[in-house]
Amino acid sequence: MPFSITGTLLTCAAIFAIVCTTCGKVVHAQGPQPWAKERLEKSPRHGEWVMLNHDNRPVNCFITYPEAKDKATAVIVIHEIFGLTDWVRGVTDQLAEAGYIAIAPDLLWGKAANGEGTDAIVKAEGGEAVRRHIFELPSDQITADLNAVYDYASKLPSCNGKVVVCGYCWGGGESFRYTTTNKNLKACFSFYGPPPTKQDDVARINCPVYGFYAGNDNRIDAMLPAITDLMKKESKTYEPVTYEGAGHGFMRDGEDPTSTAPNHVANVKARDEAWTRWKELLKSM
Repeated sequence: MPFSITGTLLTCAAIFAIVCTTCGKVVHAQGPQPWAKERLEKSPRHGEWVMLNHDNRPVNCFITYPEAKDKATAVIVIHEIFGLTDWVRGVTDQLAEAGYIAIAPDLLWGKAANGEGTDAIVKAEGGEAVRRHIFELPSDQITADLNAVYDYASKLPSCNGKVVVCGYCWGGGESFRYTTTNKNLKACFSFYGPPPTKQDDVARINCPVYGFYAGNDNRIDAMLPAITDLMKKESKTYEPVTYEGAGHGFMRDGEDPTSTAPNHVANVKARDEAWTRWKELLKSM
């Protein structure tokens, strides 16, 4: 059976509650994120929506292509607990800017009353409903959605056949979990998400896992010694880096020019250092 982190995620939700740990103020699932939307609108790269189907289930995805001559590695981007936001779409654009195909599925697709996903949930039910719907997602469905994205990306004419996965917060946990079910991934980049806790799950991992963590994130950081131990016992590659002074969600907050987070300066520094490390790792794939 696939590893499940449902219990861990529910605990993580209690931490978020209504106040986001990265900014100390009420944050709705979808935003507003005008700074992220503005960046997307100004991008010279080609981004588009693509609807994937598997087992009679549609999943809407946002994909961005690099302006490059040669075939490129594809990156599956798993969104935060806030769903597929403009910032997440912006991450795909930044990856494309670095030379990679990047595709972000809306894993909430089908959860809105009209059959759509994140944006429709926010519009009809409000931002807080997004987290509730996230926790209702079955692990098997998430895996099937990600498998559909993997199959699509790996077969793109512009893809070199290599596919990696990344994720943030909830998505960071799901990216790590996905390595226990897909043996063909070339690498995983998990950003401040809960790791697997069972040795049998870790034993199934076939690719290197690179962790990006915040120094001021006790809930997640407290889990790192155990997963480091498990990965070592199973002879798996696991390279975690902790960015001191940064808080949970530093990749997003570090880009937000409107942030009032007390650790925003540290988040900006952590975000920049993490992107530098990430791009170097991607080049080595």
